[in-house]
Amino acid sequence: MEFKHLRAFIVLAEELHFGRAAQRLSIVQPALSMQIKALEDELGVSLFDRDRRSVSLSEVGRIFLPEARAAVHQSIRAMDIARSSGRGEIGRIRIAFVSSVLPNVLPTLIRAIYARFPRIEFELKDMSTPDQLAALHNGLLDFGLVRLPVPGAGVKTRVILRESFVIALPAGHSLAAQHSLQPADLAQASLFLLARRYAPGFYNELIAALERHGVALRIAAELGEFTTMLALVSAGLGLGLLPSEAALALPPNVVARPVELGDHRAEIGLAWVALDTPLKNTLFDLFQALFPLSTTELSEE
Repeated sequence: MEFKHLRAFIVLAEELHFGRAAQRLSIVQPALSMQIKALEDELGVSLFDRDRRSVSLSEVGRIFLPEARAAVHQSIRAMDIARSSGRGEIGRIRIAFVSSVLPNVLPTLIRAIYARFPRIEFELKDMSTPDQLAALHNGLLDFGLVRLPVPGAGVKTRVILRESFVIALPAGHSLAAQHSLQPADLAQASLFLLARRYAPGFYNELIAALERHGVALRIAAELGEFTTMLALVSAGLGLGLLPSEAALALPPNVVARPVELGDHRAEIGLAWVALDTPLKNTLFDLFQALFPLSTTELSEE
């Protein structure tokens, strides 16, 4: 059953006039008659009662009309979905993230997807960087938002966010009176850090940056979440060293002060294994538009 035959039947059923129906279909009247006959022959029924003066739907035609409309509507929808999929404008994308992207990067991405590609669905997962890398390798994620640098081979990364560092401390702490802090100010403090196993590259580079300033840290604990770190700071159990974006939502009695670490910055990167579908390419292009960086910041680990 051809799509054009169904469409010809629907238009003729609406017009009940071969000339007007043919005009709507942009075909000649004999071609319309042939299409209706082909459809009736295929179905083995008469869809119209016609004589020289009038055309009307037969009883079979009246019953068949809503089904034909539904079939045409579904066919049009199927074609639209296929074309949209081919353009990467429909489908489900799986993205994991670390906490620093929650205040700005993730909301910016979600708003842009909703505005530009409303038929893209996304599955969001809060995961540590090592877990994201494993999921990318196993095909369980399409993209990760990870703490850089990342170890291992086969994962491409692109920097999308650079963060300075801050110290989170109780509002009544003596260091809170200073506008900014030097690494030496931290020498005697009980310090909370993000644990190495959750972001090895991030941890190693931060420790190296502190060592370059001759600071030997007193690490009170290495934690898995910045939210936990801030809760402990709020309880007066120590100070927290964390990226600036992770400190945008502080508990009421906690303040943050910049710490001068020279040009050292924490970096968040987009990570992926392959851009092998139109949907992945659409999301990658969107990331580039939202967070433009030079091609020199694209790397493969």
